Amino acid sequence: MPAHRSALPRQLIADLSLIGVTAIWGATFVMVKSAVANYPVFAFLSIRFALALLFLLPALLWRRRTGRQTWHRPTLRAGVLVGLALFAGYAFQTFGLQYTTPAKAGFITGLSVVMVPLFSAALLRQAPDRAAVAGVIMATAGLALLTWQGELTVVFGDILVLACAVSFAMHIIALGAFSPRMDSLTLLAVQIATVMFLSLGISLLTEWPWPALPAEVMGAAAFTGVAATTIAFGIQTVAQRFTSPTHTALIFAMEPVWAGLFSFWLIGERLGPRSLAGAGLILAGMLVAEL
Repeated sequence: MPAHRSALPRQLIADLSLIGVTAIWGATFVMVKSAVANYPVFAFLSIRFALALLFLLPALLWRRRTGRQTWHRPTLRAGVLVGLALFAGYAFQTFGLQYTTPAKAGFITGLSVVMVPLFSAALLRQAPDRAAVAGVIMATAGLALLTWQGELTVVFGDILVLACAVSFAMHIIALGAFSPRMDSLTLLAVQIATVMFLSLGISLLTEWPWPALPAEVMGAAAFTGVAATTIAFGIQTVAQRFTSPTHTALIFAMEPVWAGLFSFWLIGERLGPRSLAGAGLILAGMLVAEL
């Protein structure tokens, strides 16, 4: 019993930290949407993740000077695998959006909330408890209300976005498996570097030469590189040491809720009754899972 009581606050702190991560991502949604509308997507990702790695560099150099750097092969391999899953999510989402609607893409991407507990049970032998299952069902229903607009036909873009959802689910699963037993800073640096190099490779093949970099796009890349990448993924990498992949996925369902709120505050987009009901269900699902 004492061990259970001491572990609970850590999980609660981890879950609250992950809510903060979704708030950061939601806040940057409008900024990223505007940036990629005016600049090649993978070029933007290359710059964003390069700046994220640059921001992380002082911590890596300090680790090296103090002799605490942990570039062990298992951690490097784990970081590359986590980075591959993250990059695949971005790539499939980017290409999928060219062939389907944003609303359908938002809902299908959100299906990672359902996939994570299934993958956890199959791959990690971590079956979710009843409260988590109830929370996942409520959050999925909320996502449907928030993003689904009734289209029932399946197009090629939907399949690509489904692959995106699988990739993001595997990113959460992989971090859940690796982060409790590996150095968080090294894991973070390698996954960021992996996404940066893969984005750069795709961009050089499909988007070169890059157009001139507008100041607003550079500002968006800098802000998202620091806040939405280094800080947000750093928090996720540490937080998943203390909470389950299912809890993480459920909390990440809050991202479209935050995006809607910040869109309302920043550019005046209004949430209708259906969207508000969906946001309420997602929030209720999170609270149920914490009981």
